[in-house]
Amino acid sequence: MDSAYLIETIIKVVVILLIFSALAGIGTYFERKILAFMQRRLGPMNVGPYGLLQVAADGIKLFTKEDIIPTNVVTPIFKIAPVITAATAFMAAAAIPFLPPFEVFGYEVHPIVADVNIGILYVLGMMAVGFYGPLLGGMASANKFSLLSAARTAAVFISYEVVTGLSLLAPIMMVGSLSLIDFNEYQAGGIGDWIVWSQPVAFILFWISAFAETGRTPFHLIANDHEIIDGFGTEYSGMRWGLFFIGEYANMFFISFVIPLIFLGGYGDGSLFGALGLLGKMSFFFFFFLWTRAAWPDVRPDQLMWLCWKILMPIAVINVVITGFVMMF
Repeated sequence: MDSAYLIETIIKVVVILLIFSALAGIGTYFERKILAFMQRRLGPMNVGPYGLLQVAADGIKLFTKEDIIPTNVVTPIFKIAPVITAATAFMAAAAIPFLPPFEVFGYEVHPIVADVNIGILYVLGMMAVGFYGPLLGGMASANKFSLLSAARTAAVFISYEVVTGLSLLAPIMMVGSLSLIDFNEYQAGGIGDWIVWSQPVAFILFWISAFAETGRTPFHLIANDHEIIDGFGTEYSGMRWGLFFIGEYANMFFISFVIPLIFLGGYGDGSLFGALGLLGKMSFFFFFFLWTRAAWPDVRPDQLMWLCWKILMPIAVINVVITGFVMMF
């Protein structure tokens, strides 16, 4: 049994790495197409039918482009920073149940690497550690704009992480567990049992925080496109830059699974319909990440900090207090 469990775990790890690495590249294609549609452009069209081979072309470019290490950078930290971002993104996936359990030739497979009893804390912790990649990459670069981006990373990180944690306290109080599987089972009775109905404020706060967690518009402040340069990634090239990119898109997919698992019933009773429902919910949230980039402007870092500290955090605290009183009485 131990050897079967070990083999199953290794297979699940390899599958997650392969699938979500590929999805990170495919996600760039969908993002370009969605942005092009909303801005009345064509998007990728020349490489393959409908531009479908653009993903392969981008991959070849990243793998073959020269890996340049500029003069005066702190070389060991400069090299390890992209690895931190990509590795922690995939490590976060270990506690996420992507589908309900199913049988293969009589053997029950659980599509989760490790059902730890602190699953939510682990996932958010790994995603938070991932931001040490941009922070260290910017600080190790011999570029003042990269250093400014790293400083902005620290300020923004502290602001939204407080809201992320506080927004989940109320749902955790209701369920009495930090396991995402326990959250799914708590809502397995149907749509009426979804936590979003009893915790709409927590749902909205966590959804807003997810944009900052993944560094997406309107909180795309770490590598700010408006500054022409690429923030912390200005001096990176080739696959080292690609690792930052893969980490960002992998986080988008993973947080798109976490939101429905916590608030929207997850995969429900474990049926095929429930599994397809979870994939549909994930797809909606991933699309929403892309849609906001086409429709919303970025805010300034001081505006994000003002929003987090003066608006969202007090609302989250009030929501926790009200939830506590309701549960007591």
